[in-house]
Amino acid sequence: MPSSSSVEPTAARAGARLRAADSCRRLNGIGPKLAVRLAALGIERIGDVLLHRPSRYEDRTRITPVCELATAGGPALAVVRVDAAEVRHGRRRSLLVSASDGQARLWLRFFHFAPAQQAQMSPGTWLRVFGEPRPGVYGLEMVHPEYQIVADQSAGHDIVAELRAIYPTTSGVTQPRLRDLVGQALTLLDDPDFWPSGLPADVSAELVAAGLPARTGSALERIHRPPPDTDLAALVEGRDPAVARLAFEELLGHQLGLRTRRRRIKTELAPQLGDAGRGLAPLFEQLGFAPTGAQRRVIGEILADMATSAPMLRLIQGDVGSGKTVVAAAAVLTAVENGWQAAFMAPTELLAEQHYASLARWLAPLGINVWLITGRRRRDDTELAEIAAGAPGVAVGTHALFQQALSFGRLGLCVIDEQHRFGVDQRLALRNKVSERGLTAHQLIMTATPIPRTLAMSAYADLDTSIIDELPPGRTPVVTVAVPNTRRDEVVARIGRAVAEGRQVYWVCTLIETSDKLEAQAAEAAAEALSVALDRVRVTLVHGRMKAAEKARAMNAFKSGAIDVLVATTVIEVGVDVPNASLMIIENAERLGLAQLHQLRGRVGRGSVESHCVLLYQPPLSDTARRRLSVLRETGDGFAIARADLELRGPGEVLGTRQTGAATFRIADLVRDGAWVERALALADDLLAYHPREADILIDRWAGAGGAYARV
Repeated sequence: MPSSSSVEPTAARAGARLRAADSCRRLNGIGPKLAVRLAALGIERIGDVLLHRPSRYEDRTRITPVCELATAGGPALAVVRVDAAEVRHGRRRSLLVSASDGQARLWLRFFHFAPAQQAQMSPGTWLRVFGEPRPGVYGLEMVHPEYQIVADQSAGHDIVAELRAIYPTTSGVTQPRLRDLVGQALTLLDDPDFWPSGLPADVSAELVAAGLPARTGSALERIHRPPPDTDLAALVEGRDPAVARLAFEELLGHQLGLRTRRRRIKTELAPQLGDAGRGLAPLFEQLGFAPTGAQRRVIGEILADMATSAPMLRLIQGDVGSGKTVVAAAAVLTAVENGWQAAFMAPTELLAEQHYASLARWLAPLGINVWLITGRRRRDDTELAEIAAGAPGVAVGTHALFQQALSFGRLGLCVIDEQHRFGVDQRLALRNKVSERGLTAHQLIMTATPIPRTLAMSAYADLDTSIIDELPPGRTPVVTVAVPNTRRDEVVARIGRAVAEGRQVYWVCTLIETSDKLEAQAAEAAAEALSVALDRVRVTLVHGRMKAAEKARAMNAFKSGAIDVLVATTVIEVGVDVPNASLMIIENAERLGLAQLHQLRGRVGRGSVESHCVLLYQPPLSDTARRRLSVLRETGDGFAIARADLELRGPGEVLGTRQTGAATFRIADLVRDGAWVERALALADDLLAYHPREADILIDRWAGAGGAYARV
């Protein structure tokens, strides 16, 4: 606990009125070390304490007879009398206590105990114990139960009925400490200045009519201290009205924060990149094919944005193979024709190299500089000098694009592919590399992972969205089958037939461990086995541990038709275009998510011949894996797959928020609370326009001063 000379006095000593936005250190018992540990849980302000939702609850509302403990289904409360206690010396030294409630026997075992604790367990002592009953050597036992010495059996039954909250925690933060902090914070809810409503009266009335609590404070009280008659399953699963009340407010605060961020960015100035003369006709001539109607429509939306002085903030969604790179090339050409530079950022070196090859093929003949900037590629000081001097062109690369060594002289456009793989700070670091004073770059963000509408509107409300909903002509649907790996020989024979017919094949190896080394070993073993099994079939290998030049040689050989079978890890998930490849084998497919499987499958079906994808799995399948593979077999629609993925994995996994640093939800769930998402979307603009004070309250409450919305 802080000393009395602490610079920042605790609430009890200060006696000052507190605000939810105040540092949590103003609560009693929080010193510098505990504050650091609480920050790891996302608790920095007093309001964060209240929004730290319990993960489960312990039912302490009744005493369970010992004879019923075996069927209690979880931790339970019992009252027993100690009959004997002794120290046992087995594999582990333990204090074993034999106790009974007069009807049945219960054993209590302590592996960590002090002499004083052993002395407490004298015969005849009555205990009220709480723990998880489980079968032991001598009968039903509790290991390290909580216990309290009571006067007699009657006193043991005299309890305060409680559904005790159990919180997510971290090292050095105990459950009693968290409950104490929550208790302090709950006492402040009666002060309307501490936790103001944040909702207009008519909206609150609408929520009450829907069966939700009138006040957020009431909902917080219920989730932290639920009454004894509460349906705990509904509370934990989010079906309780209190959770719905908090979820709606959080969704609304999130939406308000995103829209406020968008308004702030839109007040900045960007270069106006209108038609500079040549237009896009030379690019379309270089392509060798006509863009689809959807591509032309989206290009038109992009160019309209870039022609204004407000920064473009646009998300392009397009299914696998829909031609997003062509759309991005049109934006890049427009920026460069206006005398500005473009940056094209991809999450992996292989994908960056693929984009570089495509853009160089289309734009270099038009006299446009195309530079490749990656971490492994040797730095070309001449190229870096050209970029720093503001020479028009496009720099294609990985996160190396926003490192300090690279300076853009006239950055007017940022294109970010597979955006969910980058953090918020990384994307901002690239956008902020504009050296033209007072200007900010246009942003074009692309994803080949279709996002369901509800999720897109919640996560990307600060972006305009364009959808490429048309595939190039000549594409054939990919026939997908799931096959157990016991039929591996049949799959290998099928590869031989495909090669004999002049087709090419992918064989993708996956491992459950996230290790480049292990994946490389698995791929090497598969490539060797296929080379032995398939005589005169040319097999090559690509994995993440290879040097860039080696990967490029292998990929180019496969593209040119000099290789029949490409064995690879998931590094070929995106960016590889070989129309002659018509068969995809995905080994251990049950280990991958739907989005990744769909991306991999998208490597075939790019020519006019019917293509097939074989999902080779290790039986038996879990229910989730079975559902996942069934979805892949039934549809090739990326948006249908995305909806199923959202239901199976949840929004955090689909958006990649564990890696990206994007705002995540404390209470709300975008699948469970879909109806409230729609209401929050409809209400956000009204609050910003007519209730700005309430809007500010909600943004601050759910995003915080250091939240995702404040980093722009």
